[in-house]
Amino acid sequence: MTAPFANALLGWKTSKGRLVPNTADTASSMSMRLAAAVLENLGVEAAESPLLPKDPGSALEQMTRKDLQQELLELAPERAWDVHCGVLISRFQQYRHLDALDQLVRNQPALRVTIGTDYMIKPDVTVGISRHRLMDRAADPAPFLHAVISCKWTIRSDRVQNIRHEFGQMIRHRRGRQPHLVTLTAEPLPTRLASIARGTGEVDATYHVAFDALAEAVRSAGNQEQRNAWNECVAQGRLKPYDELAPTLAAW
Repeated sequence: MTAPFANALLGWKTSKGRLVPNTADTASSMSMRLAAAVLENLGVEAAESPLLPKDPGSALEQMTRKDLQQELLELAPERAWDVHCGVLISRFQQYRHLDALDQLVRNQPALRVTIGTDYMIKPDVTVGISRHRLMDRAADPAPFLHAVISCKWTIRSDRVQNIRHEFGQMIRHRRGRQPHLVTLTAEPLPTRLASIARGTGEVDATYHVAFDALAEAVRSAGNQEQRNAWNECVAQGRLKPYDELAPTLAAW
């Protein structure tokens, strides 16, 4: 239930002269405690590693893309999977019309003020399908947007609002079936995970790269507030282990 690339991303770094977990909010003692327990449960030595990526957020996106491409090809080889980082949603069938809308808005300043341009979204990871039996009859040869994964190394209030806003735009502007809209994170605090896992439907599910290690950390080192938030999100099916993501996409 841990992402195969978790140990390549999670580890220790030096911050202000002290060794800290690279997912921790150093201003929160509970975040520090849980993040350290996660590393211990993963068997990560308490020493700074020069091999950890300097920008773990970007590395999370790239490693997720690579892993999903491989897993999906193995799980559902009858589909032509199209997994990318940072491409516009207007590349896909449900959002092709946004190119025309964007050109119209750019040519008319009054519309730009009224409508804005925040519908032209580049998700962290997109999962498209460019060949499937249901697509053979489609007039548009563009790939179908099957899923979007918003990769957030950690969770802060501004990032939560960004995810909800982007996903809300994708829900409103789609023409056709909605893609599976999910978040992937390494955030160690269940209360912060709950801030994105709870909600009104913009996010289908939140996946964690070190689910088992964090579950044990919450049991052994978390306070009652963190245990309650964890149990709530897991029991409701809103917080899931990473290894369920590819099988869900392949079966859906």
